[in-house]
Amino acid sequence: MNIKAFLKLGVAAAGLATATLSSGAAWSASLEEALLAAYDNNPTLLAQRASLRVTNEGVAQAVSGWRPTVTGTGSLGAINSDTDNNGVDTDSDRSFYSAALSVTQNLYAGGGTEAGIASAEASVLSARASLAATEQSILLEAATAYLDVLRDIAVLDLNQQNEKRLQKQLEATQDRFDVGEVTRTDVAQAESRLSRARADTISAAGSLETSKANYEQIVGEPIDGQMATPVLNLGLPLSREEAITLSSDKNPLVVAARHSYDASVMDVDSAEASLYPSLDLVGATNYNNDVSGEDLTTKDASIRLNLSVPIYQQGLVSSQVRQAKESASLARVQIEEQRRSVIETATSSWENLKTTRAQIEAQQDEVRATTIAFEGVEQEAIVGSRTVLDVLDAEQELLDAKVSLVRSQRDENVAQFALLAAIGGLTMSELGLGADIYDATAHYDDVRDKWWGIGPDIEKDAPAE
Repeated sequence: MNIKAFLKLGVAAAGLATATLSSGAAWSASLEEALLAAYDNNPTLLAQRASLRVTNEGVAQAVSGWRPTVTGTGSLGAINSDTDNNGVDTDSDRSFYSAALSVTQNLYAGGGTEAGIASAEASVLSARASLAATEQSILLEAATAYLDVLRDIAVLDLNQQNEKRLQKQLEATQDRFDVGEVTRTDVAQAESRLSRARADTISAAGSLETSKANYEQIVGEPIDGQMATPVLNLGLPLSREEAITLSSDKNPLVVAARHSYDASVMDVDSAEASLYPSLDLVGATNYNNDVSGEDLTTKDASIRLNLSVPIYQQGLVSSQVRQAKESASLARVQIEEQRRSVIETATSSWENLKTTRAQIEAQQDEVRATTIAFEGVEQEAIVGSRTVLDVLDAEQELLDAKVSLVRSQRDENVAQFALLAAIGGLTMSELGLGADIYDATAHYDDVRDKWWGIGPDIEKDAPAE
């Protein structure tokens, strides 16, 4: 099942509208922009791409086992000798130089070269899956950070509005006290609620700043201006069973574990290859010139087969084979470990989504009911059938209901992204946001069969602080 996810901008049903930060910046930040920025800038994701390129070189190194080794040597020197033989003094000078070229081509290495190539290629596939897992993790973090900021903006706005209403309520209560309609207790109650509202506003502002800092850390850009509330259509599975099946088959953590097991199996064959004979074809040519009275020049060329048969290797290779087999057993168990983990994640994400949607329905009813109740209490207080405390309590219940609804809407959207990640669908290629997708195969294709070349120079300067 190829899941294509789409993000659509709109206004959420809870009436959160477009949230505006206190900054004076004019540009707007959408969820799509946040995901694209994180995809391009997040250092964890960039590091994982570099790690994949490192793994790609393992294939090039394994393939090199089929290529010849060419070695050239040369020497140049002079000798002065002074000999005294029974009063006869002999002084001589001579010089010499030589050059040699040898070519060694392995013909058989016990199957180690083939096993090494297969292991390296499986490791590349595992690294690609790990890159997809990291990409999903970063995009989930970016989406969560965006939704956290959006939630905290809405909560701060609700608290600010509540503080303004309570300020007016206090002023009205003070006026009524001045004319003898209410008691000093009523004024004190209004003052207490206003103080609480101010504290809640300060706390909400602090939470917003924390969320903004977390957003900038993940996305790499500050968030200012207007934020559009997203309406999500992510192509999620329709049942818990479908979510479990997709997570078991497509979650990149499981895919990476499977390829890691394949690599470990081939590592066993690679280790066993050291127990078998090795056959090399060696060609060599030498040129020597020794100047001593008259030139003495020697030239020779040879070709031979070298057969190496291991007889006893101190038990080292046997231990390495056993170790490789245990590593393969470990990798096999880790497949099941990852499978159970992603199933648990998919199940919990599905249940979280189901739960939050049910909560949202109940909380929307609660907001409607508390709104009606608050308006009714206000009217009853005007005619004297309700106290100031009744109005304050009704207003606090309405605020609590609205804040709970805002938080549940954030939780619903996060649960959708978490479920999408669990089934392997939270990647840029699946989201279809028009990003410049990183080509995980380009570097592999470039280096796999490269015979020479050391690549560009590295940047030696540390990143600027």
